[in-house]
Amino acid sequence: MDPKKALKDIKAGKPEPVYLCFGPEKYRRQGFVQDLTEAMFEPGDKEFAVSKFDLNETSLATVLQDAETLPFMVPRKLVIASNATFFTGAKDSSKVEHNLDKLLEYMASPVDYTVIVFTVDADKLDERKKVVKALKERDAALPFLSLNPDELKEWVQRRADQAGFVFQKEAVDQIILYTSGHLQALSAEIEKISLYVGQGGTATTDVIDQLVARSTEQNVFILIEDIVQLRLDRAFVILEELLKQKEEPIKIVVLIARQFRIMLQVKELSKQGYSHPQMASQIGLHPFAVKVAEGQAKKYDTAKLGQILSQLADLDYQMKSGRIDKVLGLELFLLKLGA
Repeated sequence: MDPKKALKDIKAGKPEPVYLCFGPEKYRRQGFVQDLTEAMFEPGDKEFAVSKFDLNETSLATVLQDAETLPFMVPRKLVIASNATFFTGAKDSSKVEHNLDKLLEYMASPVDYTVIVFTVDADKLDERKKVVKALKERDAALPFLSLNPDELKEWVQRRADQAGFVFQKEAVDQIILYTSGHLQALSAEIEKISLYVGQGGTATTDVIDQLVARSTEQNVFILIEDIVQLRLDRAFVILEELLKQKEEPIKIVVLIARQFRIMLQVKELSKQGYSHPQMASQIGLHPFAVKVAEGQAKKYDTAKLGQILSQLADLDYQMKSGRIDKVLGLELFLLKLGA
């Protein structure tokens, strides 16, 4: 079921007794649970109505026992159980045993005063399991997928509207690039920007550069984008910043190689007719990062990408063997790449 449809049913007083929230977008999962809580309870009831469990530390039997216990001082209750790895094909590393047959028994005859929400940080479920099939039959398995690039831009602009400011056109792509399209990071940065530009203000690319924090991986991603677009001055400013932060040149080379490897993968998958979401799932990236990598890959043919990766492997060897100064070798590579 679509999470929006599920929330609509909940607000109409017709919730499912059990929900399973999964998918890569943790921020959207958390938002759904928050919206569900607000739809079910008055603000003063939440303290008595909501129970939370971590299934890495608590057994499924304990969760079900709490679900079946009559609510105290409220007409109904919500039980939230996180880290429900047993719904996936991943190995459960917790030392707690979970009897899934008990959950099937509960779902066959659930109590009418409790809603259980399981959450798991996984892209896919193990559909061979009876309990997963049962949840899907009830339309109670809710996927929270990464937004595609167009949806992501709309989300950013909508959040800016709600905060009372606007983004300069180029700044929308920039903030998504700087945060790798992760909604949790975007939300925090948009809040920060709204305080800086104020009501009715405009967030420009300079404001994004000034305010938005970036990881080493994101800086290298942006550095490659600048090189590809022949903005060598910007690329070397980023490199200088990384070196000032005492980042190891060999690590930067590894990250550059990773990005060119992604470009090569995207180019090959694109030839096979894969869509952005399919490529993102195959490579393990956000769809926006795939779109950017696809644009970067268009600047090179397959042979050239292979050649660049070979050069990076050689540079890595020369750095580690002391045959070239690390910083000098990295700068010479980037100049050659920009040429």
